[in-house]
Amino acid sequence: MDRQIILSVLVVAVLGFLGVLFLMPASIEDGPDRLPWRVSQDVAGRTQVFGFTIGETTLTEVRALFGEDGKVNLFQDPTQAEPFGVEAFFDQIHLQRLRADFVITLDVDQATLAAMYERGLRISQVGSGSRKIKLDPADVEILSSRPIRSISYLPKARLDNDLIEQRFGTPELRLTEPETDIVHWLYPERGMGIGRSPNGTVVIQYVDPDDFDRLLKPLQGAVPSEETPTPPET
Repeated sequence: MDRQIILSVLVVAVLGFLGVLFLMPASIEDGPDRLPWRVSQDVAGRTQVFGFTIGETTLTEVRALFGEDGKVNLFQDPTQAEPFGVEAFFDQIHLQRLRADFVITLDVDQATLAAMYERGLRISQVGSGSRKIKLDPADVEILSSRPIRSISYLPKARLDNDLIEQRFGTPELRLTEPETDIVHWLYPERGMGIGRSPNGTVVIQYVDPDDFDRLLKPLQGAVPSEETPTPPET
């Protein structure tokens, strides 16, 4: 679902503030640094951002911080090696004066998700042969104890290249999707990828560095961008 998230969000223009870093009135100011560019890894190599630890923080803990349950759905894409994925969507979350939507992908094995698919209450098509399944409430409750596998952060304002580099640093690689002109800023060692459309809307994705292929696989048709930094000569 990662590629579908990027395309569905970036191709559609999102109203936002120009020239500022999506400043909004504060609603969650609880002490920890929850800014999107504050990304680190713990001693086990797990990515930490927003006060969450990928592979450890559970959906219950995310809900407690955001103050809402989110919308949990199962997705099936038969073209993928792992055809099932489950996501929790949180709309209009404010963290330390920044407003964004969140898509939280949970770490659940395929056999468990296949069983939940069979118990699903409703199936709808979402394009490209993929399906969205409304889950049985009992299964949603089971998922509340599962840890995060990835985070997609969808800010409401548009960011220019200079601001991205100022806040997030120079990427190890930039790739462009020829059919959309979406540029991907990739930071494998930090477990982070930023997709930016020509109009400045962005999607920021976070995974563990060991799981970075999750972000790279959908970009096999992308080409190096002109802005890609040249490695220093040795």
